[in-house]
Amino acid sequence: MKWKRNLVLYLFLAPAAVYYLLFHYAPMYGTLIAFQDYNPFRGMLGSPWVGFKHFDAFFNSIYFYRLIRNTFLIGAYSILFGFTIPILFALLLHEVKHAKLRTMIQSVSYLPHFISTVVVAGLIVTFTSPSTGFINGLLQFFGGSQIDFLREPGWFRTVYVSSGVWQTLGWSSIIYFAALAGISPSLYEAAEMDGASRWQKIWHISLPGIKPTIITILLLDLGRVMDVGFEKVFLLYNSTTYETADVLSTYVYRSGLVQQQYSFASAVGLFNSVLTFVMIVGFNRLARRLSGYSLW
Repeated sequence: MKWKRNLVLYLFLAPAAVYYLLFHYAPMYGTLIAFQDYNPFRGMLGSPWVGFKHFDAFFNSIYFYRLIRNTFLIGAYSILFGFTIPILFALLLHEVKHAKLRTMIQSVSYLPHFISTVVVAGLIVTFTSPSTGFINGLLQFFGGSQIDFLREPGWFRTVYVSSGVWQTLGWSSIIYFAALAGISPSLYEAAEMDGASRWQKIWHISLPGIKPTIITILLLDLGRVMDVGFEKVFLLYNSTTYETADVLSTYVYRSGLVQQQYSFASAVGLFNSVLTFVMIVGFNRLARRLSGYSLW
């Protein structure tokens, strides 16, 4: 039988399967409290069912549009810069002919990825400090005035997105650099014999060669545009920046754990998950129709 011949492969797959079953699929049962007035002492079986009461309360909340706007804008800006810049970095790195120099640049660019979010947030707080931060020191050196970046609502998205690009630039470029390495060198040699410039070789050979990879990664990123990470926003935002920094995940935290509105927080989180799923399916169909490439 086939499963016996592939038994070793199934054993390798088993730990990952168990992980997803225990920590991703089993907890989905808990989303039922979004349709209840959940009471921890009465449990899920004893709590009364209220239907879409909490969803309706969220849709009519004064924070609804602010949360949707902030989550979408931070996610969209993160994709706009965090997706395109690694592609440009990989293309430029691919043009570096000195192997040792290229390796050194790659190694240095990977390092921020291994710094924890807590440490990155601490560095951001230190660097942007109005009194001791080197960024404000540079501004003053060139005749500018101090800026309290983490207390100015207009600066939060810039700080969040730019620090994210710095942290993920090198790591995100690995897959594009690998795709570029798979392009046949004979194509570049033929183009060079025809008199193509370096820019023309990038435009007509390199970019088309990694097009499937670009579309696949873009679809995955677009599907997560409303799935802005909780940790970094939570570590950087404060009550003065809620206007531009408060997102769905932080609102779920405050509603569920701080205010103990468990059912309401579960409803908000479920709404965000369903919205993310719809966007993944929609963008996948759009990509298949426009380019012929898709995730499935």
